[in-house]
Amino acid sequence: MNAALSNRSRAGRPRADNPRVSARIGALIVQAATARGVDAHRLMAASGFDPAWLADVEARMPLSVEERLWNLAAEWAHDPLFGLRTATTIRPGGFDVLDYAVRTAPDLRAALQRLARYNRLMHDLATFEVSIDGPTVRITHRFADTARRPCRHAAEFTLASLVVVASQLCGEPVQALAVDFAHPNPGHAEAYRAMLGVVPRFDAPASCLVLSAAMLDRPVPAADPGLSRIVTAHAEQRLATLPSAAETLTAQVRRLLTEHMADGPPTLAQVARHLHRSERSLQRHLHAEGTPYAQLVDQVRHELALRYLADERLALGEVAYLLGFSEPSAFHRAFKRWTGMTPSAARRRRH
Repeated sequence: MNAALSNRSRAGRPRADNPRVSARIGALIVQAATARGVDAHRLMAASGFDPAWLADVEARMPLSVEERLWNLAAEWAHDPLFGLRTATTIRPGGFDVLDYAVRTAPDLRAALQRLARYNRLMHDLATFEVSIDGPTVRITHRFADTARRPCRHAAEFTLASLVVVASQLCGEPVQALAVDFAHPNPGHAEAYRAMLGVVPRFDAPASCLVLSAAMLDRPVPAADPGLSRIVTAHAEQRLATLPSAAETLTAQVRRLLTEHMADGPPTLAQVARHLHRSERSLQRHLHAEGTPYAQLVDQVRHELALRYLADERLALGEVAYLLGFSEPSAFHRAFKRWTGMTPSAARRRRH
């Protein structure tokens, strides 16, 4: 790993300030809250949502306004699962260009690829990573600024909306094989099962949804190739007008660790050389972003461990190797520290 790391150089990108999101999200929250009996004017005033944004498809609002909207709407609607349930209100066209780009895709694989590519049209920070692990496809949702996390209602809305939109695209109900949320468990297990098909795992390293990979090439019955070309061309034009995507230093280091973990995690010095920084500067900036280097290595290993354990083809010894541990016993100790159980017990619980 280490030679490969030192020979591969990528320029870092500036961190985004004052992140903003499409006001279409805020409009949906207001609409859903109003349907639940919440006074829309009071909600907008308390959250800082400008009523003029309701009719402006180009408007973007501060991320802080979105978070206040979610939290106040849930509180005033007396619904601890407000975000999860709001996903059921999604209708075609609600998210403008991104929505049409996804819905005109020829199959679910292309729809997910377009979601990952064009989501910046909706949100400065939120990202989707789509990875195929044998018979499953994993969609991971996180912020590019890893010092921040989506609020609980936003995270639950986002993953539930993937299930809702996939069902709408396929013309039949879609259920998740597994769901992880990074926030603590609020209870209500059966409500999650009814919505998602499974009871989620909470306090996970990142929020993600796992679907059957067999669904990826299923054609979308309503796909329109002509309209798809027009919409994606427009989406590309819109994407080109946005500022360069911000990738925090933490995100850069996380990516490097993920790519090269199998050869043993690189040292702080090796990563610093790759990023053209001093060790002291790198460590100081990682601390400022909320994740010191050693903690980041531990987080990435934890995430990868859960992903690899889901692949039954990998023996536990192979998983330990892929995580860069010198011996299986070290992996077992680390995994028990992360989860309170052994790797073999965690694998059995998936059945």
